[in-house]
Amino acid sequence: MNRLFLAASALMLTFSSLLHAQVVKVDGSSTVYPVSEAVAQEFQKAGNAKVTVEVSGTSGGFRKFVRGETDIQNASRPIVTDEIAQARQHGVEFIELPICFDALTIAVHPENHWVTSIKVSELKKLWEPGAEGKITKWSQIRAVWPDQEIKLFGAGEDSGTFDYFTEAIVGKAKSSRNDYTASEDDNVIVKGIEDNRSSLGYLPYAYYEPHAKRMKAVEIEWDIDSRNGKVLGNRPSAPSLSAVIAGNYNPLSRPLFIYVNKKAADSKPEVRAFVEFYLKNVARIVAEAKYLPLPAEAYELSSKRFASRQTGTCFRGESAIGLPVKAIMERTPVK
Repeated sequence: MNRLFLAASALMLTFSSLLHAQVVKVDGSSTVYPVSEAVAQEFQKAGNAKVTVEVSGTSGGFRKFVRGETDIQNASRPIVTDEIAQARQHGVEFIELPICFDALTIAVHPENHWVTSIKVSELKKLWEPGAEGKITKWSQIRAVWPDQEIKLFGAGEDSGTFDYFTEAIVGKAKSSRNDYTASEDDNVIVKGIEDNRSSLGYLPYAYYEPHAKRMKAVEIEWDIDSRNGKVLGNRPSAPSLSAVIAGNYNPLSRPLFIYVNKKAADSKPEVRAFVEFYLKNVARIVAEAKYLPLPAEAYELSSKRFASRQTGTCFRGESAIGLPVKAIMERTPVK
């Protein structure tokens, strides 16, 4: 009897282990979440392995990924130097795969009739740490704007959107005023902008577009590069696919990624199958999710990169602010 019980228990444990092994673990960016979740749903409908897609924010997700705790990392910014070093320390090799572009959107309430465009220098004045408790009214940005309080909404500190926005606008990643409503959940930012007539916030284009009737996108004039103080003087540009591809919507156009653990791709057939399915279907899915697809040749390059297990990053621990699509895709990954 005891032998039968032990044998049955062993069989159940083996079966449980097999089920557990067939789970593909995805975590990271809330910006990339809608894309990966949509891909996961289609993948599972086809009778494939289970895929779990969690949201810890880009930075929170990378903390798990570099320790080998997840198979795939959703990221709204490139992996940074410290994360590369931690991955190397834990023996984690990764494959960097751009999946789409995002036009990070500055939005205001639709009843805001005075703002149609805004300069990067003005956004810097509004969002830099020194603005906290001091720059609180529209009239302090432009004298012709009303003497009304600005209610600010933006990404939380664990968000890759926060890292990218602060570097592009303020000139240094994670450098920001703190007296604003911050959240890693982009839906909180959407509601904040919609519910406050004196609001201004930044959010991914895919979260703006479905709500375009209840908020207004602001055109961006890249008049100064906040990282080096260089005067640019570009014309105002609204967020759109054509503006991103043409390299006109700067500095707030950015690539979005998945990072794949090479060991997981080599040792777990379900991870390999999911990534191959992802790259085959992502162009259609990102368009349905209101993101900006990459050119067809970019997806071909990503497929070749994954098939050859080409590890490393094209960004050397830095961001891709102001780089056109072609320049990004022509870079060779560096370990």
